[in-house]
Amino acid sequence: MDLIIGAGVSGISYATFSNNDYCIVEASDEIGGYCKTVKKGEYIWDYSGHFFHFRDEKLKELVCRHIDPKTLKIVKKNTKILYKGRYIDFPFQKNIHQLEKEEFIDCLYDLFKADDYGNIKSFKDMVYAKLGRSIAEKFLIPYNEKLYACDLNSLDADAMGRFFPKANKKEIILNFKEQGSASYNEYFVYPTGGAIEYISSLYKNVDDAKVSLNEKVIKIDIHNKVAYTNKREIKYDNLISTIPFPLLLELCDISYIKEYFTWNKVLVFNLGFNKKGSDTESSWVYIPDKDICFYRLGYYDNILDTSKMSLYIEMGFPKNFIIEDEQKYLHRVLEDLKKIGVVKDEELIDYHSMVMDPAYVHINQKGIQTVEKYKKQLDQDNIYSIGRYGSWTYCSIEDNIIEARSLAEKIKILHSYTN
Repeated sequence: MDLIIGAGVSGISYATFSNNDYCIVEASDEIGGYCKTVKKGEYIWDYSGHFFHFRDEKLKELVCRHIDPKTLKIVKKNTKILYKGRYIDFPFQKNIHQLEKEEFIDCLYDLFKADDYGNIKSFKDMVYAKLGRSIAEKFLIPYNEKLYACDLNSLDADAMGRFFPKANKKEIILNFKEQGSASYNEYFVYPTGGAIEYISSLYKNVDDAKVSLNEKVIKIDIHNKVAYTNKREIKYDNLISTIPFPLLLELCDISYIKEYFTWNKVLVFNLGFNKKGSDTESSWVYIPDKDICFYRLGYYDNILDTSKMSLYIEMGFPKNFIIEDEQKYLHRVLEDLKKIGVVKDEELIDYHSMVMDPAYVHINQKGIQTVEKYKKQLDQDNIYSIGRYGSWTYCSIEDNIIEARSLAEKIKILHSYTN
């Protein structure tokens, strides 16, 4: 029997692809992980913006199989950067020609002075070396410092992998006249009922009788293959964990260097107003200005084509920061929304807030090596860790599903060898 810890997208996907008997335990009172959706009045909000960018059509078909096609919106992504009171297209490095002339020249000059072969040891080194001082200091460094809430020298050069919109000099210059935003995620699919519809659709493949909510694993005996929860003892053959990797190590009583695992937490506000705002096109907007408390805001109303402004706001904090008074931050958010002109005479009707902790993991070489080392060790005891937090990485929801499928196939092959 396979014990699956976590009823988020990774855990449900593994159950979908596995041929083994299984049991899913979920610590919270509902499925979905961070892909939950909140519905208040006429507003539909996710725990944060979760917009699936499918590259694999078969996976898209699987995930959307039990969603009414009439409720699926195919949206062309429209992303902007608010820079010094002006909107420019994302990514910054490909749209420097939209800046004021003097800043454009600075960016172009520094781009050509950049040393592609410099001594790159960190994410911060990488953006300087690849794109030059001006692009780095005008957008990439201040924005990512707000997002990750850390010194960017502590992040690996490839911390964002394929999600970092790299561009070489030729691509940047050609974009001055041949505007192109083509990318793997130029379009996304979004259900009118929110991201939980994806989870509910996948969950149709799962035996509900084998899912236990409000059940938290508190200890794992790796030698006897027994997991202890707040309700019972569970004997397993394979254990599939989707919880944060450091927590899994602690449950297994495995010592590790805690300094190798850091992350940020994100305070999310979902805001519903009494009428439409002036921006009727943007999907989401990046805010590098450190005087503004949030790093990104998104428009559910533009994505869902609804008649009243509906926003999500994201604020990054270090992992040890204690968020005590959310009302204080709500007041600051509303003030800053007025400051940048998003809110004028619109009135806040309703809101929802939540803290994602962990939110974005800080990827560095020590952490990567530690995860790799202990994953191999745990594999020997039939314990497998998957998902964004289980693999301690930066990835898409589609990546999570693919990883779950690959693990199910791997375990199936291992099972055939032992029988």
